[in-house]
Amino acid sequence: MKVGTQEKSELTLHWIIVGMMLLMLIAYNVICHTIGSDIRINLAEEQRVFVRSILYVVTIILFPLTNLLRHILLRLNQTMPGGNSAKNRYLITIIITLASIEVVGLFGFVMFMLGDEYNSLYIFTTLGLLGLFIHRPRQQEYRQIIEAIENQ
Repeated sequence: MKVGTQEKSELTLHWIIVGMMLLMLIAYNVICHTIGSDIRINLAEEQRVFVRSILYVVTIILFPLTNLLRHILLRLNQTMPGGNSAKNRYLITIIITLASIEVVGLFGFVMFMLGDEYNSLYIFTTLGLLGLFIHRPRQQEYRQIIEAIENQ
């Protein structure tokens, strides 16, 4: 088996996690379209606008913060001593970064439940999808971790 093929197969669990996060984003939308009207809480417009503004600010801060966190975790994966395999180190990085960005998709669900229209749901879902794309597992990053561990 070629090294590249082996690395791809080792990233299968990482991609399954991405798929689960994607299914969660889809589930938020399905829930809102099927039973959303039955479980909505209609908050006053002023309060909804305030909450929505706060969530947009958190989203704007969360994207670069998650990118920085990923960079730090990748560097730690390459430099930290220990018995963890490269696969486990990279898996932790993927889980942490995807979970922190998945929150953005959850914001749309929350805003819809608070009485906002589908527009907010779609905007936050799209931002969540963008975050999943940005922080997806990359074979090159995984290879760099493997090489760094082997050179220690």
